[in-house]
Amino acid sequence: MQYFQFIPRCLDTFALFPAPITDPVAVFLVILTIMLLAPLLFERLRLPGIVGLILAGVIVGPNGLGLLERDSNIILLGTVGLLFLMFMAGLETSLDDLKDNGDKALIFGLATFILPMIIGTLAMRPLGYGWLAAILVASCFASHTLLALPILSKQGIMKTPVVTATLGGTLITNVLALLVLAVVVKAHGGNLTLSFWLFIIPALAIYTFATLWGIPKLGRWFFLRFGHNEEAEFIFVLATLFVASYLASLIEIEPIIGAFLAGIALTPLIPQLSPLMNRIQFIGNTLFVPFFLISVGMLIDPLILIREPKSILVAGVMIGAEVVSKFIAAWGTARFLGFRFPDTMVMFGLSVAQAASTLAAITVAYSINLVDQLTVNGIIAMILVTCIASPWLIEQWGRKVQPPIKKQSHQPSKTSSLTHRVLVPVANPNTENNLLNLALILAKASGGTLLPLHVLFDQLEPISQNSITEQTRLLNTAEDLAHAANTKVETIGRVDDGIEKGIVRTAIEKNASLIICGWKGYSTYQENFFGSILDHVAQRSPVPMLITRFTQPIAYTTRVLLATTKQQAMAAEFPQMIQMARFLATELKANLEVILVFGKQQHAVLEPQGLNIDSDITLKQLRGNFIKTVSEQLSKDDLLLLRVSTDSNPILKRKAVGAVPSAIASAHPDLSMVLVHFPIN
Repeated sequence: MQYFQFIPRCLDTFALFPAPITDPVAVFLVILTIMLLAPLLFERLRLPGIVGLILAGVIVGPNGLGLLERDSNIILLGTVGLLFLMFMAGLETSLDDLKDNGDKALIFGLATFILPMIIGTLAMRPLGYGWLAAILVASCFASHTLLALPILSKQGIMKTPVVTATLGGTLITNVLALLVLAVVVKAHGGNLTLSFWLFIIPALAIYTFATLWGIPKLGRWFFLRFGHNEEAEFIFVLATLFVASYLASLIEIEPIIGAFLAGIALTPLIPQLSPLMNRIQFIGNTLFVPFFLISVGMLIDPLILIREPKSILVAGVMIGAEVVSKFIAAWGTARFLGFRFPDTMVMFGLSVAQAASTLAAITVAYSINLVDQLTVNGIIAMILVTCIASPWLIEQWGRKVQPPIKKQSHQPSKTSSLTHRVLVPVANPNTENNLLNLALILAKASGGTLLPLHVLFDQLEPISQNSITEQTRLLNTAEDLAHAANTKVETIGRVDDGIEKGIVRTAIEKNASLIICGWKGYSTYQENFFGSILDHVAQRSPVPMLITRFTQPIAYTTRVLLATTKQQAMAAEFPQMIQMARFLATELKANLEVILVFGKQQHAVLEPQGLNIDSDITLKQLRGNFIKTVSEQLSKDDLLLLRVSTDSNPILKRKAVGAVPSAIASAHPDLSMVLVHFPIN
């Protein structure tokens, strides 16, 4: 179904321009000016910038000054913006979040569908609407558009239970409302047959399963094979969005549902703080979503209520029925689930906005003569009111919602101080991407700085031009990746009489707080005898060090597994280990599990509270050989986090990795690992 193809033109506009601007450059210039100035102006007035974009669309549109015409190009970009909006909502909603809040989403989804359907149908009947027309208009009340999502994202409350429940409820009510539309259209045409039901229900079930199961599989394969190409990654994401949306339209459900499901399907593969996510959000929020908001404003004729007195009655009934039913649904659900009043208002503010689905439904209804022009006028007036009210409500009440509680251990967290200045030696292009992505995740979340380093070994001979060129290329790549993730970066090119000396000296000179190095998973005979670069860095490093081995892209992680012994768990640094594991699991959208392994001679079983492990973290306490026990718990797509205990054996004191991680890595060549090495005091 095509969006926004119908523009009500029942009245003459008060256009001041004899003809709209048609020059493509001038049109784009006007729109960019609106995108720049409207949000700034309205934010100065303490109003949501979204409202400014919508009202600017009213002013410059065909029903305002007539400066711009809502032609096919505006419609196209507005549709793309709508799909982007729903896609980004899906990216903010993981399947785990929906599972955890599935009951809440189901309750609200059914409430915000059933109540508007009942109240809307009963309200429209006294105005002379037939049953089919009244039901269809009521279905417009039941659906809604998540217009104010960008505000929630800025407020940092996207992952709260109330927002997650509302997102899931939106999916439910929009699917049901659009299903009602399909049924009413078929009934109006006398085509509501058994074959329709036999097609739509299995098709919807198959499509949902194929999207949520197939897209992650395809995405893993693509990112694994072409993940080094940033442009290819972004184009793949866009292609996935539009393929899923188009396939949804083929089975007679709205493309916005496909866009939302595509976002949910891709969210495990795109870390929240990754450069790819930053590109998606930047392009969406600065270009496509504003296009959608402006295009919605261009649909609105502010003089309808004045020039058509009967429209006041129709619009008033529609607005009243929609607002009352949506508020009752939000209030009742919030009371039942024990939400606070600000949560109620956020739920109401999100679900009251009408735009995309409503316009699509009423356009179809008008095209088959099921409703008249007055109905369309009333719908447009309802869209105007709700599109202004929704962002305002979210702006006012969203700031009063308690943000997601990040569990803290009983010890003060030092994760932020650890990641304030992250030093990453880059040398191998094949492993650089994962190292930098891990460093970016850590540095960006704490507002820290990335320090990419490349050391050229001074062999008392002139440095070749090829070596200098390669150093420049590696550092430029790291800098581009950091800029793409909107992270502060200081590239460091160095010539030193030893690689390990260059790393340690740079860490001291640049006041690094953490060093991240790559590890191939084994040591050569020469390294075992003389010591490797990692050994020398770990022995001299004044700051903690992460020794990493990634066998696949870091975004594929589904579980962060922290394995520890009793002795390690009692160490002073263990709270930092817990915080590091929790942080990685949160940013990678992975599960977190802690395995505590006891020796055969150890009989005491520690309580989680005694280890500063919060109750929401899965803890397994197992007895046996550490290597064997941990190996039995490993599975594909795990990220194993280990503390390197190099100071327990004088012979192995100088080893950065140690025998235990080496044995696990040897037994599991496809396992990704992060070894945490704290400096010896």
